[in-house]
Amino acid sequence: MSIIERVYASGGDVIIDTFELTCPAWSEPVLICGGFDDHACRTEDGRILTFLAAGIDVSLPRKSNSASQTLNFAIDNVIGEAQQKMDQAKAAGQQINQTYRRYLASDLSAPAEPPYRMTALGASIEGTTVQISAGYADLINRAFPRDKLTTLNAPCMKYL
Repeated sequence: MSIIERVYASGGDVIIDTFELTCPAWSEPVLICGGFDDHACRTEDGRILTFLAAGIDVSLPRKSNSASQTLNFAIDNVIGEAQQKMDQAKAAGQQINQTYRRYLASDLSAPAEPPYRMTALGASIEGTTVQISAGYADLINRAFPRDKLTTLNAPCMKYL
């Protein structure tokens, strides 16, 4: 049983959801956490990041054997910063990568479970809320083998 499952079963601690959003078009990552207080947390690779408190809502992917698992989350966009970041990424044609980590309020020295690393698949803005859906790489629609044989990488194919 994982630490998070024990907290769900017995209580006694608070789970802090954190997001690290990165994009090559941005000068620095967006670091947010759910709740009313900012938190300085140590990541799995030893960095200490300060996550800013924000109103967020998280819908975790179902644990199933389907290849399309998406994590949906909403960010309160009262000051419009989230919309500006989305517009910058879209204008630059860059994708947004996100890392979702869960910490326990009693232990911010490491995530309570392995982080979810996903790529943003889509975003929408409704009123003062930005809704983002993120997912893993699409394994079902990926070609196999990945390298296609063409006359550029297999010159002998010209003579077939």
